[in-house]
Amino acid sequence: MSAAEGAGGTVPRVIVSLTMLDGRLVRTRRFAGPSYVGDPINAVRIFSEKGADELMLLDIGGNEFDARTAPRLADIASEALMPIAYGGGIRTIEHVRTIIRAGFEKVVLNTALHADPSLATRAADEFGTQAVVASMDVRRGILGGRRVRYRCGRARSAVRPVDHAIACERLGCGEILLTSIDRDGCGGGYDEQLLAEVAAAVTVPVIARGGASSREHFRAALDAGASAVAAGNLFVYWGPRRAVLVNYPDELRC
Repeated sequence: MSAAEGAGGTVPRVIVSLTMLDGRLVRTRRFAGPSYVGDPINAVRIFSEKGADELMLLDIGGNEFDARTAPRLADIASEALMPIAYGGGIRTIEHVRTIIRAGFEKVVLNTALHADPSLATRAADEFGTQAVVASMDVRRGILGGRRVRYRCGRARSAVRPVDHAIACERLGCGEILLTSIDRDGCGGGYDEQLLAEVAAAVTVPVIARGGASSREHFRAALDAGASAVAAGNLFVYWGPRRAVLVNYPDELRC
């Protein structure tokens, strides 16, 4: 894919999205059944060596961020030669400060956007909008309508994705990480309709996440309006038997 095909004439980002539980990297399918795939420090080191564009590390334990893990996060960030973001249990501005001081360029907020939306504004005021990513997990209901979920997908809300995206932009979030829970880990491609609706409603970049298994899926997401694409299983599994192999193939670059 040429540079001209990216948003605004720039090369679109391909972001490695890693999920962590109890300090270990895991992969999920529709946000359930976590399976162990490795150590975060080793994985970040490998992705750095392979020249990954960007990396997001998301803790899916559902617990409030423990500032005592800052030295561990600093060790992880020290291996990153690319921009790196962290999300998971962030509830206070001090949590944000701790993560930024540990060496992460961005924080990813999810549950806090429902519990204390002003945190996004305070973080953006202190560190800039480019440092605040709104994570939006979306699931389709029984009657087909999509609604935003939080607390790692376990808590339901009555909020529609487009409304939530608009609110997050107004709060000061500089990007939106849009995840389809229904497609997470399934490899059938992103939810292009959802991407198109959200991207058309906001001016900040929208990152597609949930369902990618090929470069064609990346292209389809970008065509739908995404400014960047994120994937996890695609970069940690290899072959039909899904052997664990941390990889960042050149043929998957946009």
